[in-house]
Amino acid sequence: MSSQKIFIAVAGNIGTGKTTLTQMLSSRFGWQPHFECVAENPYLADFYADMNRWSFPLQVFFLNKRFCAHQEVTQGTDSAIQDRSIYEDANIFARNLYEQGQMEERDYQNYLELYTTMSGYLTPPDLVIYLKKSLPRLKEQIALRGRDYEKAIPDEYLSNLTKYYDDWMVRYDLGKKLVIPSDELDFVNNPQDFEGIVDQIISTLDQRDLFFEKRPQISAISG
Repeated sequence: MSSQKIFIAVAGNIGTGKTTLTQMLSSRFGWQPHFECVAENPYLADFYADMNRWSFPLQVFFLNKRFCAHQEVTQGTDSAIQDRSIYEDANIFARNLYEQGQMEERDYQNYLELYTTMSGYLTPPDLVIYLKKSLPRLKEQIALRGRDYEKAIPDEYLSNLTKYYDDWMVRYDLGKKLVIPSDELDFVNNPQDFEGIVDQIISTLDQRDLFFEKRPQISAISG
């Protein structure tokens, strides 16, 4: 990479492979990775057991963490890639919880006001990559991860998230966006699939390809 700074966000439903793709693109281009807070999240397991009780504190936790990560990226000098963006918190996850009756009206409005204030201080990413995957494939990947608290996620919850993701991507106008249907992709074990994603990213960034030096060939990364 040259000295030109680039900020990429990887968006997508639970189990789409966002974290893995973030790791692989970070390794390829030397972008600083910023990952979603999962293991250190004190609310996640409780939330999946009782969404009504824990929806508001969970969303505030994520909002704070992603705001801090976003600020760190934009205030820094290095190119970076973020696993899920702050915009997804409000447009997909909080919206879904509210519209499904799992977040109270007062909590939702409080959350939206906080989100609006915080997002007003942020510079959007140069590119948002949306990894899209069907419900059956999402369930396969979630099962493979083996996280106990994810085993009871209702199909309706995942389907609603995909619906809101699709809607958000249609309306998203803060910067460039790239939608990647990933049901038939195996970018972990098939280098050609990964190279195809890399080429799409460079193409979508228009003149950003001038900032990429000759790309090295890499072997597949597992994880």
